[in-house]
This record gives sequence, structure tokens and C-alpha cells, in this order.
Amino acid sequence: MKKALFLDRDGTLVVDTHYLYKAADVQLIPGAGEALHALLKAGYLLFLFTNQSGIGRGYYVLDDALACNRHMFMMMGFREDPFIETCIAPETPEDQAVYRKPSPKFILEMCEKYQLDPQNSWMVGDKLCDLEAGFNAGIRSAFVQTGKASDTDPHEFLREHGIPVYAHILEFVEQL
Repeated sequence: MKKALFLDRDGTLVVDTHYLYKAADVQLIPGAGEALHALLKAGYLLFLFTNQSGIGRGYYVLDDALACNRHMFMMMGFREDPFIETCIAPETPEDQAVYRKPSPKFILEMCEKYQLDPQNSWMVGDKLCDLEAGFNAGIRSAFVQTGKASDTDPHEFLREHGIPVYAHILEFVEQL
């Protein structure tokens, strides 16, 4: 069984600028690139799991989100996409959720497809829905404090489920 990390994008790896769709607007969270390089070196399989309701709302298209991802990889010093697979969930909060977090569907599919070890796999994000997706899939979750304020306070969920809190993704990686 393999170990894996499922990572949120906006607020976890890049600054959440609210409906990020221009590659030129991508701003890395300090230490994010270093964290991903360290995770790969430690043998983790990486998966990107991001809600992008701006697509479902018609604010931008999938190609815009993919261009932002490619720019993020380049800024982190990757020549190729470091993620085994990426889930870009275009549903809005009002839509029937298929892949939109807190749905665990993507995580469960990847765990089965790649024979991932749930005990050694994590969902890392900056919002309650990220934590719930990991919890709902039966893997560990970790909260990073690099996102912007949300309408949904995760602190009760964090306490109730003993989810660790880190200042940023690099701090999380350093404790693995």
C-alpha cells in the first residue's frame, strides 16, 4: 500500500485570490514548492483536489484553471506536473455535488485505483470542506492556516476530530 497526499490548491498551495483564473495572478504560498519537492522525495504520491465553482458559474473555463496549475508547477520549479492525478470540481455549492468537496468521491476513487494506504494518506487544506472530504474518505486530514477567512468556521470540527493545525504546508511536511 502506498502513502499519498491530497492537496487543496487555493489557500493551501497558492494565495486564494477569489476565482483565480489568470496564470499571471498565481502567487505561491511561501514554502509550498519546497514542501511538494520534499513530499516527492519522501515517496508520497501527490493528488491535487480543488473546488473551482468559478467554472460552474461561468466566470472562467477549465482551460483557465489548468493554465493556473501549469504556472504554479513552473513557479515551484517543476518541469512536469508533480501530481499523479488532479480533480477540478466545477460544481457550485448549489449544484448536486459529485466531486465537489466535502464529497470524498475523488479520494475514494484514487485510493482504490492506486492502492493507497488510508492510514498513511492525508487531505491537507485550509477550509472545512477539505477536512470533511478527508474525514469522509477515511483518511487523515490536516488544516493549514494560510487561507482566507471562510463563512464556515472549522474549529469545532478540528477539535471534535483531533485534526492537527499548521501555520502552512511546509510546517505540516516537516512533521511527517
